Amino acid sequence: MTTRTHHVDHELIEAAADIARTRCRGDNHTMAAAARARDGRIVTAVNAYHFTGGPCAELVLIGAAAAQGVYALDAIVAVGDRDRGVVPPCGRCRQVLRDYFPAIEVIVGTGDRVRSVPIGALLPESYVWADHQLDAEQALSTAPGSDHTVG
Repeated sequence: MTTRTHHVDHELIEAAADIARTRCRGDNHTMAAAARARDGRIVTAVNAYHFTGGPCAELVLIGAAAAQGVYALDAIVAVGDRDRGVVPPCGRCRQVLRDYFPAIEVIVGTGDRVRSVPIGALLPESYVWADHQLDAEQALSTAPGSDHTVG
């Protein structure tokens, strides 16, 4: 399988790296994320590490974006503290990103091999939550007693 790559948003990488350098302190915040909103704005966030499985920076970013009225993201990147560079999203984040933003580009790779790929390339043949939600909505709308019953 060949993965197609797209333009790498280096401004996003720098924004996440800056947050990682200036806001990630200690063991509670070790990753930063930056995303490009459809309107061009950059939203940033840090993870909230906890031994019980606190949210990754990408998940915190989704909530921070929504709090700012941003519901469409085009690209995202995560960067580790202590100059660790770009870090690919974990499995849970890949699934959530695919569910919330099925067309989002994710910046992955290291050094001169940094590239931007569609989320689907990082999670091939995945379960698509939105497909399930549509099936559930259709089932409800055609259930006996609903306003949209066929028959």
